[in-house]
Amino acid sequence: MPVSILGINHKTAPVSVREKVAFAPNNIESALKSLKSDALLNEAAIISTCNRMEIVYLHNEQDGEEGTFNEAERQQRVLTWLAQHHQLGAEQIAPHCYQHHGDSAVNHLMSVACGLDSMVLGEPQILGQVKDAYGYANHAGTIGLYLNKLFQQTFTLAKQVRTDTQIGESAVSVAYAAVTLAKRIFADFSKVTALFIGAGETIELAARHLVRQGVVDINVANRTVERAQLLATEFNGTAHSLTSLPELIEKADIIISSTASPVPIIGKGIMEKAIVARKHRSMFIVDLAVPRDIEPEVAELNDVYLYTVDDMQGVIQENLKLREDAAKEAEDIVDTHVEKYKTWLHSLSSVSLLKAFRSQTEQIKQEEMKRIVSKLEVENSANEADKKTEQLLTELANRLTQKFMHLPSQSIRKAGEEKDQQTLKILSDTFGLDDKN
Repeated sequence: MPVSILGINHKTAPVSVREKVAFAPNNIESALKSLKSDALLNEAAIISTCNRMEIVYLHNEQDGEEGTFNEAERQQRVLTWLAQHHQLGAEQIAPHCYQHHGDSAVNHLMSVACGLDSMVLGEPQILGQVKDAYGYANHAGTIGLYLNKLFQQTFTLAKQVRTDTQIGESAVSVAYAAVTLAKRIFADFSKVTALFIGAGETIELAARHLVRQGVVDINVANRTVERAQLLATEFNGTAHSLTSLPELIEKADIIISSTASPVPIIGKGIMEKAIVARKHRSMFIVDLAVPRDIEPEVAELNDVYLYTVDDMQGVIQENLKLREDAAKEAEDIVDTHVEKYKTWLHSLSSVSLLKAFRSQTEQIKQEEMKRIVSKLEVENSANEADKKTEQLLTELANRLTQKFMHLPSQSIRKAGEEKDQQTLKILSDTFGLDDKN
């Protein structure tokens, strides 16, 4: 029973389309139940993030007339459900959709979980989002044998990729690159005072990264104090206006600035006074603004490490190359786990065939035993000797059954392990087995 995926992501659709097919976390479980019922699915899960929406599913093999299998029609049912659920026309989203089936679907899901299909190569957040998707589906009761195994295999793979490659270790955003450089100067971030100048998205991201590294003493300075207060409150910091910069700079070990000022807001003179007041303790400064917030001459001062957005881009490009090399290693690991999942799928056919074979043999044994015991009861009275005879006959039947099953069972197991579907078919036909029962 092959896995399929219907999806939309940042490569195939603009945000104006992606936002229309997104699922709120508190609605995913009810949506899953509706999806499984309306699209006639055996199993289903939904991955929904700002950059992608993917439905991972298995169709009900008994959803049409006996013997029919039209994958295109089945995929259309899922697309139709998606459009109707979001009150859209299928033609509005179909041009932006991609579909995977079988091995391609397995490979795609595993690649997604490893960050190989992300907007930022190797980003780690997607694995948590895939785990959330599994949790929602598990709670909704739409996960079964096949998807449960696939998701568990995917989580094992993602852990191995993070452990065995460097795909997530290099900074690939200017904010994270800034924090990475700061770690080369400060060993203990808990003793560091950070000053953020500006209150936009880049500053917020940089603050988030530094807080995760242990920074607790935070000041935020902005032209609009109200906006600074919003950001400062999020990180338990203190908000200030730009007029407080001289005093704030003297206290700051790390300064990250990103404003929309058309002229520099920190000059060489202010920094010279700050260095004297700090008794020449090192300062790490990152100017992420264009035009620059900090005069270039500040870089000439001793005890000051000044980096610009261009310096960050150099770090990012170098690290992207490292991630791309790591991604090639990760792809090899993905291929290995795809094969493991395929081997497991093939093993299911031999397991079900073995069960059918054993069931058939047991049924034959019971029928023959019943026939013999019946004849004995007719010919003899029920005494202790007759009971002993019945016990001996049962033992004989069991031993004969085990010996009869031994070699065929070995052949079935071997064919399953080797994915030898032709041999499994021959064995099934030979013994008149129906491995779907």
